[in-house]
Amino acid sequence: MIDLPAIRDGLAREEFFLEYLPTISLDDGRCLGAEALIRWRRPSGVVPPGAFIPLIENTPLSGLVTYWVLDTVHTQLADWLRANRGVHISINAPPEILGRGGMAYAASKSGLLDAASQLILEITERGVPDALGVQSINQYEGGIKVALDDVTLMGGANLAVLARCNFYAIKLDKSLIDQITPQCPSPPWLRSVTALLAASDLLVIAEGVETEQQVGVLRAANIQAAQGFYFSRPIPAAAFVAFHRDRRMPAEPSAAPDPTRT
Repeated sequence: MIDLPAIRDGLAREEFFLEYLPTISLDDGRCLGAEALIRWRRPSGVVPPGAFIPLIENTPLSGLVTYWVLDTVHTQLADWLRANRGVHISINAPPEILGRGGMAYAASKSGLLDAASQLILEITERGVPDALGVQSINQYEGGIKVALDDVTLMGGANLAVLARCNFYAIKLDKSLIDQITPQCPSPPWLRSVTALLAASDLLVIAEGVETEQQVGVLRAANIQAAQGFYFSRPIPAAAFVAFHRDRRMPAEPSAAPDPTRT
């Protein structure tokens, strides 16, 4: 049974682990960083995040899991982040920890405070926080940036959120990218993104990219970055470091540190 006590017990038994989904520059193919994705390995098999993340939203466990993710990112990738200052790691975060010093405190306790400017918190439209949280987004509290995830550009709601908050990045939902097909090479939402890019300094990341055609259409629309199986599936930390080494920024060191060294 998947419930809050089972999730808490899973944390205590160290059943959770992270994989990393690379973020790729559409301009030149460089690896810009990755999104840390939590997984739960139970005796019956790996449980997908959609089966347990909704259960912990708006509960004390949401913060606990977020802090566990930060600690694990530090254990696996702190040296890599310090050696590659032009990259980022993004994590999904609940809104209730924004605006109260929670993320800066967690970054400090985990040892990632000196890499705070390389951290991106991803929140969804339904998770836009209260006034204190909005203030922390607009001020990049502790240097940590915030991205709006699962953007669909439907119904005007996303645009209202964007007008309210100073996001560093937005992530276009896979449902939008799926609309780019041989039969529909230029879906209507592309015009909205083009206008948004012209009027802002946002980093726009396309999620769920799977085909060469999608890559070409997104690049032509000046969308800066993408994630998806076309580039890589989610991979363990050591494999991600090797992936980045092959697609690193020109100014970065030629050798990456051992990601397992603390």
